[in-house]
Amino acid sequence: MTWVQINRASGVPLYRQIYEHFRSKILQGELRSGEQIPSTRELAASLSVSRNIVVEAYEQLFAEGFIEGRQGSGTFIAEGTYLEGLVDLEVLNSIRQTEFDVSALMESPPSEWIDFRPGIPALDLFPRKIWSKLAEQVYLHGPDSAVGYGRPEGRAELRAVLARYLRRTRGVICHPEQLLITTGATQALSLIAKLFLSEDTKAIIEDPITHEIQTMFSVPGTTLLPIPVDEHGMMTSLLPYDKQPSYVYVTPSHQYPLGGILPIQRRVQLIQYARTTGCYIVEDNYDSEFRYESPPVSSMQGLEPDKVIYIGTFSKILSPSLRMGYLILPQSLISKARKLKWLTDLHTPSFEQLILARFIDEGHLDRHVAKMKKLYRRRRDCLMKSLVSHFSPSVHLSGYSTGLHFIAEFPDIAFNSGLCETLEKNGVKVYPVELHAINKDAQRNRIVLGFGNLSEDKIEEGVQRLASALLPLLEKEKG
Repeated sequence: MTWVQINRASGVPLYRQIYEHFRSKILQGELRSGEQIPSTRELAASLSVSRNIVVEAYEQLFAEGFIEGRQGSGTFIAEGTYLEGLVDLEVLNSIRQTEFDVSALMESPPSEWIDFRPGIPALDLFPRKIWSKLAEQVYLHGPDSAVGYGRPEGRAELRAVLARYLRRTRGVICHPEQLLITTGATQALSLIAKLFLSEDTKAIIEDPITHEIQTMFSVPGTTLLPIPVDEHGMMTSLLPYDKQPSYVYVTPSHQYPLGGILPIQRRVQLIQYARTTGCYIVEDNYDSEFRYESPPVSSMQGLEPDKVIYIGTFSKILSPSLRMGYLILPQSLISKARKLKWLTDLHTPSFEQLILARFIDEGHLDRHVAKMKKLYRRRRDCLMKSLVSHFSPSVHLSGYSTGLHFIAEFPDIAFNSGLCETLEKNGVKVYPVELHAINKDAQRNRIVLGFGNLSEDKIEEGVQRLASALLPLLEKEKG
């Protein structure tokens, strides 16, 4: 049996070709649950490629729940991976390969604090020299149209580059016409609320989920339906089939704040729910470029482009100050979304769009992400090691495979407002998960710790300050 065919001239990395071949065959049911697949060594030999390439592809399949290992027996297709009625992959592939023709931050904390705020990248490492060089080129030699009013959907140059980039890195399937450039992810979320929410409408959200999301979606007359989250993301088995929500909001590649990755079985359940109830899925990808054990998880949008609205942002990859984000919309929503964008602010600034388009197209974004991924992994490891050194066995860490934060759970400590004030007096600021919980009390022992904008020295000092305040409480509990 020929398991995989690869094309060395396609430009798509070999590991990605192997991964996508298995993924598509599994989703279509050609490879069924319980069926054994070759070992990495066997497949590498049959394809005449390095075993490391096959290992990387298999690790991606493992991470997304498509395959599972059985000790002493081999590797098998996992249960619940078949997605009935998947769109024709030949059609999708033709879209994927098409070359498109192109004709408010919070107030800063006191400087003496060590602030473990999540979601902030290393601000001192923004690629200023490259950015300023590209900016000079764009401002001096860019098209005259960039000085005038732009179109609400954004510059064609950026939308075309983004469509190619997201296909290559996240498996997103879209034409540039489906992209809407926004002033950050916040505007994208606001536009979604305006598109769908009004009197007597419903939306399903994760619980916990960032408090800002709850605020933006709390439109008068709208009912928010929270679905609990566990270590694997939204518990899709609890989705209410007797409701008619406008959409389900999820962060499947790195749940905020708990950090879980939604496995393929739950993604299939969620898509089936959307098909049955007629709702959309809003997929928020806010920081999953930084995945430390394997490549970024593929998007849900690539599984069901007509049902998934995809949100992305450059705030975590580059800088929050750029205020650059995007929406990828099903065809049926494009016209209305463009009109809402026009009514909101006419268009996102044109020069910044052109600079970003060149930054991506010339490969600078790929190099920046690769560089920062190494740095963030060191900072993550430093924070984990320091916490374990000071608090083991009284701390449990989770959600650390992706992104710029993870969760620290102290079963014997409740992070209430009084304790947080004490920590701030001690010069360290942390963020209780409970602030983002809709159903209270279940998360009171957990805190979100961001590490992206802290040096290793600051991280170690911050954990030391945390320990000086918390260790006496832990000793008291034991006593």
